[in-house]
Amino acid sequence: MKTVGVIGAGSWGTALATVIADKGNKIRIYDVDEKHLKSMEKYRENINYLPGVQLSDNIKIVYSSEEACTGADVVLFSAPAQHFRSALMAALEYLPDDAFFINVAKGIEKGTHKRMSEIATEVFEELGTPEKMDRYVVLSGPSHAEEVGRRLPTTVATASRCIESAEAIQDLFMTDRFRVYTSDDVTGVELGGALKNIIALGAGISDGMGFGDNAKAALMTRGLAEITRLGIKLGAKPETFAGLTGTGDLIVTCTSMHSRNRRCGIMIGEGMSPEEAVEKVGMVVEGMHTAEAAYELAKMSGVEMPITDAIYNVTNGNIKASHAVEALMERRKKAEF
Repeated sequence: MKTVGVIGAGSWGTALATVIADKGNKIRIYDVDEKHLKSMEKYRENINYLPGVQLSDNIKIVYSSEEACTGADVVLFSAPAQHFRSALMAALEYLPDDAFFINVAKGIEKGTHKRMSEIATEVFEELGTPEKMDRYVVLSGPSHAEEVGRRLPTTVATASRCIESAEAIQDLFMTDRFRVYTSDDVTGVELGGALKNIIALGAGISDGMGFGDNAKAALMTRGLAEITRLGIKLGAKPETFAGLTGTGDLIVTCTSMHSRNRRCGIMIGEGMSPEEAVEKVGMVVEGMHTAEAAYELAKMSGVEMPITDAIYNVTNGNIKASHAVEALMERRKKAEF
């Protein structure tokens, strides 16, 4: 039995807490929104973000990073990607030296263009403890919180530069309904999880404009091609993008109405402004932030990413979606490979 601190009581943090709690582990879950925590404590349910999933008796609501982290064997960070740095900094004082820490946010930090592991590396290097990154694990894959919370079969992957750490978190999560593979390709796993949200926005825009299955299949396939190009340029293994955290996550995010990125895209495709669409979704739409960071990262890296460019310009109001489609379809002819 492990003690696990969870930082971030959104839908995904709550769903993962449920998986671990079902195995008899003790969970302490914290969020910066005190009103939200009080609601969870009162109703024993995450009414705001994961309604219909009752909280296990093994899940305790706590009201500070200190309570969540002190004495924990594992600390799971489920804050939005743009807030991972601040969440980690707030927890540092209480993070046990021998604790594993997991990040499940999917994104790239705006401004710095850093992945979540790069943020953690920077923080620990500044503290003079770079060896702590041996206990950093990313968990990713095709996994909607709504289905995980209902105990529907799901398969994901854990990745770490230290494979023993990835295996330890694999053991923590493995159940007959939640299967976990391991990887040592942190870069590929993080990029696959982050960049697929951009393509999902595009898939939603395509659906909202009524373009059908052919267009969406092409968008997903060519989107994966440019994700892979950038990933290889940044040191990822190409095979990672053919796996759960690449193709698998891309499929589920581009095709499901559970996907807030796709839902946001649909509304934009139907004519709503990006700002109005995000407000209507009512939760963080990571693809909106990641599109800007990925657009800039691609330019810095010298990698051609026309779909990412188009989605960035649409979601920032620079061009209309119809003009983006025309520009993509009228690009110069070329071989596929």
